[in-house]
Amino acid sequence: MRIHVLSDCWTMTRRELAHWQRRPMRAVISVFFPLMMLVMFVYFIGGGMGVGNYREFLVPGMFALTMAFGLESTMVALTQDLNKGVIDRFRSLPMSRSAVLVGRSVHDMLESAVALAVLLLAGLLVGWRWHGGPGAVLAALGLLLLLRFAMLWAGIWLGLVAGRPEMVQAAQILIWPVAFFSNVFSSPSTMPGWMGAVAEWNPMSATARAVRELFGNPVWGGGSWAAEHAALLAVAWPVAMLAVFFPLAVRKYAAMGR
Repeated sequence: MRIHVLSDCWTMTRRELAHWQRRPMRAVISVFFPLMMLVMFVYFIGGGMGVGNYREFLVPGMFALTMAFGLESTMVALTQDLNKGVIDRFRSLPMSRSAVLVGRSVHDMLESAVALAVLLLAGLLVGWRWHGGPGAVLAALGLLLLLRFAMLWAGIWLGLVAGRPEMVQAAQILIWPVAFFSNVFSSPSTMPGWMGAVAEWNPMSATARAVRELFGNPVWGGGSWAAEHAALLAVAWPVAMLAVFFPLAVRKYAAMGR
C-alpha cells in the first residue's frame, strides 16, 4: 500500500515537472523574478543606505523574502485544475487522493531549490559572501527551504479556499504582510516599539536572522528573546505552520469530493 501511494505521488510530480518542458518561459520567469528583485534591492536600497556592510545584511534577508515568491503559481494551478474538472477526473481513478497535493508540493520545492541556487550565485556576483563553514551554510539553506515548505502549504490551503483563479490575487495578499513586515530590509530596533516587536516575532524575521547568523553576516540590533533565539524560532514557526495548514489543506481537498 505504501509503495502504491509513493508511486502515485511520483506520477503526479512528473506531471507537474512536464510543465517545465511545455512552458519553459514560466520556469524561467519563476527564477528571473526573485533574481531581478535581489539585484534591484541590493543596488537601489543597498546603495542608498551608505553603510559599508549593508549588502551582507540585506542579501540573506532577500533569500528569506524570496521564499514567499511564486506561491501564487501553485495557488493558480490548483484552482485551474479544480475549475477544469481535472481533479474530479483524478478522483475517479484508483489512486491516492493525497498524490495531487504532494505532487504539486514536490514540484514547487524543486523549483524553489533551483531558484535559491541561482540567487546564491547572484549574491556572490553582487559582492555578498558567507563566512561560515559548509555545515552552517547547509543549515541556512535548510532553514530557507523549510520556511518555503511551510508557506507552500499555507498557499495550497488558500488556493483551495479561493476556489477560482481570479480569487487567488485576493488570497495571496494575506501572505505579503508576513513577507515585508519583517527584518528583511532593516533591524526591528530602528522601528517604532510595537512595530519592532511584531517584526521580531515574524516567522520571516526568525529565518532571516538565523540565516544571517549561520552565514556569518551582520544581524544588527535586537536584544529580545525572539532575536536571541532566532534559530529556534526559525524551526518552530514553520513546524507550527505545517501543523496548522497541512491538515487544513488535506481536509479541504478531501471535502471537495463529497
